[in-house]
Amino acid sequence: MPEIPETPETPRISTQHQQMIDDYLIALKAEKQISANTAAAYASDLTAVARVLEKRGCDFRGASAEDLRASLPCWAGHLKATSQARRISSIKGLMAFAVAEGWRQSDPARFLGRPKMPARLPKSLSEAEMLRLINAAEADTSADGKMLLAMIEILYATGLRVSELAGLEVMPFRQRRPTIIITGKGNKQRMVALTEAAQTAGMAWLAIRDENADWVTSPWLFPHKDGTPIRRQKIHQWLKQLAVNAGIDPVKVSPHVLRHSFATHLLNRGADLRSLQMLLGHADIATTEIYTKTQNKRLMGLVKDTHPLADES
Repeated sequence: MPEIPETPETPRISTQHQQMIDDYLIALKAEKQISANTAAAYASDLTAVARVLEKRGCDFRGASAEDLRASLPCWAGHLKATSQARRISSIKGLMAFAVAEGWRQSDPARFLGRPKMPARLPKSLSEAEMLRLINAAEADTSADGKMLLAMIEILYATGLRVSELAGLEVMPFRQRRPTIIITGKGNKQRMVALTEAAQTAGMAWLAIRDENADWVTSPWLFPHKDGTPIRRQKIHQWLKQLAVNAGIDPVKVSPHVLRHSFATHLLNRGADLRSLQMLLGHADIATTEIYTKTQNKRLMGLVKDTHPLADES
């Protein structure tokens, strides 16, 4: 588990609290297969709660609902609603674990309510913007440009998460497979199909990749200079710069926006929700259904802009 940086403003928590947090996260990783990033976020959340409790002279074993609520006002002052909800979820999870482990008899976190979450629709690029982004990548004939073009074509063809893209193995591309197996969240596997453009860009990058002695033995399609998978931060940086080159606001472009664009464009062109759910690797189809809201918004705009009677009162 990543260590949380210690500063004078963030004093170290007690050994007992740290052990409880560690035990909970170990169990959570084993049971729910949470990612390293999620574990780090939960660790940060629970460490912040532990500091509040220690200032009040209590710990997770003896904290009351009032003790847990003591930090809610200060969270609201600097945390987004999504971060507040995650922190409350982490508390609820740890307290339920504490009861299950016999550390305490009752669960005070059951009285904690979650903040109202604002409706968030997935942001995506238009098909024209995606084409501009791809054209800008094609204009860069350097090795980095070829790598980025392969990344974009694969992202747009499959809707992969950035972590899934960074973890792609090279062998399926050596074998020119039209489909690849992706291991996503919770170690669940799904099959995605590669477009001709994605396969062509992948092979072009592979030819350049194999000329580098440091990369040719790496099992990863997109290796870092030390042979490990490319850093996700690097992918974000390259996409932002590519957006600038394409004349698109870089705020609008990220790997996840390309994932949303893949889903939105497929749905707009007639893909069914169940198939889209499988391609995206969503455990719950309700997560996929949010794309229908963007489709409804687009259709309403289409009627408003083009219907001959739309402006009549």
